[in-house]
Amino acid sequence: MPKIVDHEARRRHIVDALLRIASRDGLDAVSLREVAAEAGVSMGMIQHYFATKDRMLMFALTQLNARIGERVAAAMDAPSPRAFLRAAILELLPLDDERRSEARIGLAFLARSVVADEPADLLRQALPYVIGFYAEQIRAAQELGQVHADLDSRIEAVILYTMAQGLANPALIGHLSSDDVVATVDYHLDRLFLTPG
Repeated sequence: MPKIVDHEARRRHIVDALLRIASRDGLDAVSLREVAAEAGVSMGMIQHYFATKDRMLMFALTQLNARIGERVAAAMDAPSPRAFLRAAILELLPLDDERRSEARIGLAFLARSVVADEPADLLRQALPYVIGFYAEQIRAAQELGQVHADLDSRIEAVILYTMAQGLANPALIGHLSSDDVVATVDYHLDRLFLTPG
């Protein structure tokens, strides 16, 4: 009987190895050979799924974004737009080992996107969804009387996103503690929302 191969599981296994290397050593340390060694598989298997390092990196970035998106989606049962926004913002911030690793990798991809079109295109495509999601929550809160109706929901969404991005780097290098980061997010949300929690 022929062996049944779960190709998606193999791709995820390879990407997990790539992400461990990227988090630990940066994207420059990623190569087909290094990923094969980290994953405990042959170079041939890596090349079967990813013909080039760039193909592998782009798949990894897509998977990283999907993982974060899944955690945000899991917070959809939050009791209010504010609570949902808070949960979504905190998922982007390096507040535990998993999110610190993701933030390091995301920062490495951001640096790469400054000089490489493909990751830049992917990051540019993702940003409107994040801003749109934040703006949607702010509009929902405005309809409930929880945010001033005269505020521009899109501009407020951009402010929230850039605030989160601005907190990530100082948190990664230890300038801000996790408590500082959460307190800053809560302080800003308290200023934006007319009602607590």
